[in-house]
Amino acid sequence: MTVNGARPLLHPRAPGWKKDLAAPNDKPVEVVTTRYISNPPNCFDQIYLELPRQTLNVRGPIAILAIGLMILFVLGTALYFLTLELDYPSLEYLIADLMFLSGLLLTAGSAIWGWRLDTECPRDEPIRFNRVRRKVYVYRFRSNAFRLFSRTEWGVQVDVFDWDDLHAEYCSAYGPMGTGGKIEMVMLTVREPGTNIAKDRFKFAGSQEDGESYWTIAQLFMQQGPQAIPAFDRPPRDWNNEDDTLNIARRLAPKVKWPEDIDFESRTAP
Repeated sequence: MTVNGARPLLHPRAPGWKKDLAAPNDKPVEVVTTRYISNPPNCFDQIYLELPRQTLNVRGPIAILAIGLMILFVLGTALYFLTLELDYPSLEYLIADLMFLSGLLLTAGSAIWGWRLDTECPRDEPIRFNRVRRKVYVYRFRSNAFRLFSRTEWGVQVDVFDWDDLHAEYCSAYGPMGTGGKIEMVMLTVREPGTNIAKDRFKFAGSQEDGESYWTIAQLFMQQGPQAIPAFDRPPRDWNNEDDTLNIARRLAPKVKWPEDIDFESRTAP
C-alpha cells in the first residue's frame, strides 16, 4: 500500500508502511509540541541524548490474562483427569481427547509466553544518541514465543548502529480485534551502508505523534546539539523507581542496567 503514490525507500518494506520520515541528516520537518509527547527525554548533555522507548505500550493486562489462562489450564487438566476413560469406545472419543489436550497445551504455552513477556521486559528500553561518536545505542528486549524456556532467546541485548545508517518509517495496520483496532508505530530501520537494503528494524515509538516528535528531537540534537532540544514542562520519568506501583508487571519488570562498557562508551567522546 502506498500513500499519495509514494513508495518506500527501503526494501524489503516495513509491514504496514505508510511513509518515510526525514533522513537523519536532512532538515527536520516536524514541529515539536512538547505537551503532546508522552514522556520527555530521560537525559541529555553535550555528548549524548537518551530517549525512552517501550516495546509494550501497556503493561499489566497481558500478565493478568496469563494468570487467567493458567487457571483455565489447571481447571481443564483437572476436568480431563476426572472424566478420563481408559477404554475408548470409539475413535471419535480419542480424537476429542487429543483436541482437548492440544487446547490445554496451547493455553499453557500462551500463559507462559504472556507472563514472561509482560514481567521480563525491562521497565524502559531506552535509546541513546551520541553526537560526537555519531553512534546510536539501543537497549532491546528479545523474546521467542516458540522457545518459551530458552535463556538465550529471552533477555536484553544492546545494539550499536551508525547514525547515518538509520531510517525512520511510519507504519500502521488494523489488528485482529473484534471491533477493529488500529496499531501504529514509528520504526527505525538500519540500512546496509551505502544501500537501501534494510538489515534490521525495531520499534521506536508506539504512536505517530510520539515517533515523529522523538525523531525530530534526535535530529536536532545530532545536527545542532542540546541547545536545540525544546524545553519540557515536566521532569523526566524515573523508570527504575517504580517499586510502589500496583501494576504487577511493572513491579516485577527488571530495571534498566546498561553494560558497564557500553554505558561508558555511549555517554562519552572518543
